[in-house]
Amino acid sequence: MIAALLLMMAAPAGPEEDCGDLPQQPMNLCVLRNFEHADEAMNAQWKKTVAQLKQLDREIDRTYDKDPGYYETTLAAQRAWLTWRDQHCLAESFSMRGGSAAPMVHGGCKLRLTKERTQQLKDLMGFEN
Repeated sequence: MIAALLLMMAAPAGPEEDCGDLPQQPMNLCVLRNFEHADEAMNAQWKKTVAQLKQLDREIDRTYDKDPGYYETTLAAQRAWLTWRDQHCLAESFSMRGGSAAPMVHGGCKLRLTKERTQQLKDLMGFEN
């Protein structure tokens, strides 16, 4: 049993796994792997979005436009969002506080919100001057 859990922990992140029909500890690890995969996808999208936002910043005519740039604003938002996500999901996991399912609830929340944020970052690429 322990060897199987260690193998599951060492498995590389890939497409989202179905975690629904597993015992609790393997389910917790499965949800964690799914979150890690979603986090990798968000980081990849972040790089694409940032590249486009920095290009948009270069096109701003600063002789009259004194508002913050696209990248500067989005970076501040991303940092705030990461803090919010982590704290919100911790609070959400308190519904199972002290129980073996708490890590699954915590990881599931982070997975859900990270996927949503990835889509938001994709949507930001649609900005036009």
